[in-house]
Amino acid sequence: MFTMILKLYHKIRDFILGKGIGGETVRYLIVGGLTTLINFSLFVLLHELLDVDSTISNMISIPASIIFAYFANKLAVFRQRSESFRQLAYEFSKFVGSRLFTMALEVGVVYIFKITPGWNETAGKAISQVLVIIVNYIISKTLVFRSGS
Repeated sequence: MFTMILKLYHKIRDFILGKGIGGETVRYLIVGGLTTLINFSLFVLLHELLDVDSTISNMISIPASIIFAYFANKLAVFRQRSESFRQLAYEFSKFVGSRLFTMALEVGVVYIFKITPGWNETAGKAISQVLVIIVNYIISKTLVFRSGS
């Protein structure tokens, strides 16, 4: 029984840590989940507990999660190393630019929930996270952390 569990553990570990698209996707989902947790928790802390306006709460929680996401994606998900500071700066600027785009998307969704009677901004924040994770993965994979870039 123990041997069977150990083999299963090694298969799961190898899949997550593997270099293939499967492992990368699993790592992205884990990092994306942590990024979302940081973003959403900070938003709820500011908006729900400290009564900060939802737009201001978003404008604080999103940049904090973007900084975490850059380093986590670069090192843990896509396993990219920069040859020079110039390359790092270029990659970081592409990452931040793409995240500013999805930040606008996220703020827009929350704002729609804010101005629509009977809709809840926190629910809008949760819904926007699913959309943002999908769009961010596509952009990160195709534009920011391309192999050989």
